[in-house]
Amino acid sequence: MSSESAIRTTPWWRHAVVYQVYPRSFADSNGDGVGDINGIRSKVAYLGQLGVNAIWINPWYRSPLLDGGYDVADYRVIEPQYGTMADAEALIHEAHDHHIKVIADLVPNHTSWEHAWFVEAKAAPVGSAARQRYHIRPGRGVDGAEPPTNWTSVFGGPAWSRLDDGEWYLHIFDPSQPDLNWDNPEVIAEFHEVLRFWLERGIDGFRVDVAHGLVKDMSFPDLVEETGEILSVSKEVNHPFWDQDGVHDIIRGWRQVINEYDDRMMVAEAWVPSAERLARYLRPDEYHQSFNFDFLEAPWDAATWKTLVSEALSSSAAVGSAPTWVLSNHDVMRHTTRYGLPNDANWRHWPLDGPHDLLDASVGKARAAAATMFILALPGSTYLYQGEELGLPEVWDLPEDVLDDPVWEQSGHTSKGRDGCRVPIPWTRTGDSFGFSSGPGWLPSPDYFGALSAEAQEGDDSSSLNLYREALANRTALFAADETLSWDDDVPAGVVGFSRGSGVRCWINLGNTSASLPDGVTVILSSDRRDATDVLAPDSAIWFRS
Repeated sequence: MSSESAIRTTPWWRHAVVYQVYPRSFADSNGDGVGDINGIRSKVAYLGQLGVNAIWINPWYRSPLLDGGYDVADYRVIEPQYGTMADAEALIHEAHDHHIKVIADLVPNHTSWEHAWFVEAKAAPVGSAARQRYHIRPGRGVDGAEPPTNWTSVFGGPAWSRLDDGEWYLHIFDPSQPDLNWDNPEVIAEFHEVLRFWLERGIDGFRVDVAHGLVKDMSFPDLVEETGEILSVSKEVNHPFWDQDGVHDIIRGWRQVINEYDDRMMVAEAWVPSAERLARYLRPDEYHQSFNFDFLEAPWDAATWKTLVSEALSSSAAVGSAPTWVLSNHDVMRHTTRYGLPNDANWRHWPLDGPHDLLDASVGKARAAAATMFILALPGSTYLYQGEELGLPEVWDLPEDVLDDPVWEQSGHTSKGRDGCRVPIPWTRTGDSFGFSSGPGWLPSPDYFGALSAEAQEGDDSSSLNLYREALANRTALFAADETLSWDDDVPAGVVGFSRGSGVRCWINLGNTSASLPDGVTVILSSDRRDATDVLAPDSAIWFRS
């Protein structure tokens, strides 16, 4: 069977390169400073030329946008700032014309407080059916003035807020995001219909937000010690609101709906404490895939990287799934900056203002390119975050008066939150927002973004953009149809190397000194854009034949 035939007969999601679009910051078509669906439509050809197989669009539903659209007021209506349902359907069709799949973001853990259900619940009497769709409970202490539990919100502060009549509602995230009660059959039925609504409109799959958090321990126990960070996973198997066993029945119901349609998929955002726990989400009647987030936190260390890949490959293979790989997304510091910091920089996630003298931007840029080539050569699918193909860094010095992320307020102004990775994409060398909009964007763009714009990089063969294009084209030709990997035993210290079924080898140097390559190699692509056939420089990666 030819490589091309193997790709066609393998489910697309097993080998896809998926490009994450944060619509608010991708491209603005009407000059209001906010990205929109027609802006995405204007860049479909660019995405096709980049070589991606699918786009995952962050929530585009009607929302007050108090948490970037993850506070959904209506799952069947497009947010007016982003466009119309007709715009969304046109985008789906145009993406398909370019052989690009479209993945929608499903937000099932919570709604907006503007959702009709929560508006009804607030107005309804204590104990009413309307309140049973959420976790609304009496408080503790005198006159119920204390929260029902000591649980902490991911964004900071208590996970409970009080209604006017004295009862409390649960919100694991922002107070504007009340958690749904997934023990309620009405909630289950509603989301089955939401899935069908979008599948009928041609959506190819769903990325499921907070997939591990839907089910709560209905006895509502206190926690001895709570960590609220979104990138923290509980070490407790029986945590009262993370990774509860009951979540798997919900997933099986969704999979039955997905299976009513051809060639569709679901990928989970599930933060769990081990590869074994993650594999439970990937059983044949549950999710098709789940994000592997290990590289978001892994130190720049060869032994660690090899172990993480080995564990991910074995755990996904055990349940017939395929691994996913991701280096950045809308919730974490961009890896171009993250890799320029020491491994022990514990403020790397949502920095208020880190010690800038610890950042080596040139090292971060080199490591980011090398890491990208490494994950693109692995079996499975890769998720890219918008702008990483341009080598965009974290904008960690945004002025406080423009910050929009609820983390800023909920943390008591101790964490700036995630806005630094959400600054609008630069498309041109000049302009108030470098081509993102006809005027300023909803977040300000730093002056250096013009030199990083797609226009500035287009004609530069050594640019980050063209490295991505070459890497994606070679990945399709050399790796996508093959799911095998064998580790290379002849690697120098500090190097992780493997071979794929095509005979192509990938080496990455995570050490501090140059490493000798085997004799007589033929270079296919190198992250530092050199054709050296004798040595692999530190913080670089290479694809070669020997």
